Amino acid sequence: MNLKAKIAAGDPVLGSFLKTPSAMLVEVLARADLDCLCLDAEHAPFDRSQIDQCALAARAAGLPLVVRPQHSSADQILNALDCGATGLLLPHIRSGREASDAVRHGHYGPGGRGYAGSSRAAGYGAKDMQDILSTAADQTVLIAQIEDREALDDMDAIAATEGLDALFIGMMDLTVALDCDNYRDARVQDAVAHILKSAKEAGKPVGLFTPSLDDIPTYRGQGASLFLLGSDHAFMLSGARALTEKVRGLL
Repeated sequence: MNLKAKIAAGDPVLGSFLKTPSAMLVEVLARADLDCLCLDAEHAPFDRSQIDQCALAARAAGLPLVVRPQHSSADQILNALDCGATGLLLPHIRSGREASDAVRHGHYGPGGRGYAGSSRAAGYGAKDMQDILSTAADQTVLIAQIEDREALDDMDAIAATEGLDALFIGMMDLTVALDCDNYRDARVQDAVAHILKSAKEAGKPVGLFTPSLDDIPTYRGQGASLFLLGSDHAFMLSGARALTEKVRGLL
């Protein structure tokens, strides 16, 4: 079952963020039994060639790769998909219209994704057009990140967008957008509940990031199924701190 099918089925999907533009780290994290990896090209310094190299490493390792681009424009979406990404985590989707536009740009069809038969995604010319189109339709994953106050006012329309595979709750972004000091603030959690409700009514899967793993059973019970947790930076820092603490206690 590919990533798109797993998400659609509501099966638990676990991924993490990559903040360092390094194909080698993609290879390392591919050994961690993750369901997917998300390149954070929105907040980390990924250029086009680095996305390309990381996509190559992910494909070689058989690890589904989602890219969060700098913005949800047609060129950013096309770049990631042509490089061979499995899909996109689309930042700052604030309305049903923005969601519809992003979906159109992520799929082939009238006014949609530009066609190229020579990209990595197209097998460098080894596949015929119908094979390329059917594979893209079967596998491309488009996830709308909900992180702005404005999105909360149009949640039903966003959630109902045809062709959108899932919603993703930007927990910390919402915390800042709602002018709260902590994601556990009632205003943030009310927004999360609102998003989950709209998603459930539309039959749309929901994902999220949470700083505390202890929250996972709660959000899973409320309907979330896609969890993008931690990052390469967090793994390195926690590992280094654990080593330092243990060794200094022995000195």
